[in-house]
Amino acid sequence: MSQVRHESAIIKWGLISIALVYIGLFLLLPLAIVLTTGLAKGFAVYFKSLSDANTLAAIRLTVLTALVAVPLNLIFGIAASWAIAKFDFYGKNFLLTLIDMPLSVSPVISGLIYVLMFGSQGVLGPWLRDHGIKVIFTPIAIILATIFVTFPMVARELIPLMKTQGNDEEEAAMTLGASGLKTFWYITLPNIKWGLLYGVILCNARAMGEFGAVSVVSGHIRGLTNTLPLHIEILYNEYQFTAAFAAASLLALLALVTLIVKSLIELRFKHELRFARQKKQ
Repeated sequence: MSQVRHESAIIKWGLISIALVYIGLFLLLPLAIVLTTGLAKGFAVYFKSLSDANTLAAIRLTVLTALVAVPLNLIFGIAASWAIAKFDFYGKNFLLTLIDMPLSVSPVISGLIYVLMFGSQGVLGPWLRDHGIKVIFTPIAIILATIFVTFPMVARELIPLMKTQGNDEEEAAMTLGASGLKTFWYITLPNIKWGLLYGVILCNARAMGEFGAVSVVSGHIRGLTNTLPLHIEILYNEYQFTAAFAAASLLALLALVTLIVKSLIELRFKHELRFARQKKQ
């Protein structure tokens, strides 16, 4: 028996060691390299790089994109998860497939879709040109592409949670005379708040770090259509390594903060999901 425990302990700590080494090599070490390289020439050069006009424009566009994409995907995620989890209707599985589509399609293809729709030679290109409307190579295209690649994030976190919770509480509230809005606000929303926050954090992180889709539709116009990831690529290709890694450190810090907050919320989310399952049983 003691030999079995000894072997189990060896296996346990061996697996933990492998996980820690993996995390150190592929997560912590790259983050440390980005931060140290960005600060290699001192804080003065670091902050000067971040205060560059093009860098500030890239930061503003990145934040603007997230501020538009995340709330819209939040609304869509709540509506889609509510419909899928609470109702049975024809085409339900097809809707689930559509929600998963951006997760399986390459981000570059996602951006190309908008070029084929709104580009000068695209489906709507001639009509847009005749009416003086330009979409591709503008911030509008970046926001649209970001919305497309991030819209599954919130829905995919809420659907299993809502399915697990069932309809009992909502049906009881409506039987007692509560309206649909009051039922959602006082019953459904408190039950899904941690899953909702978890999905919003993932959506925001993806929106601010997206590269492939926005690269296709942006045109890489300095100070106008470059998000922070695109700006970092340009700086690196121009051998402005300090400026590139200084800007990259912002995304690295965002990833680190997102990871910490995600872990804290995930613990609460799992606890709430387990409690919902126990209550349903």
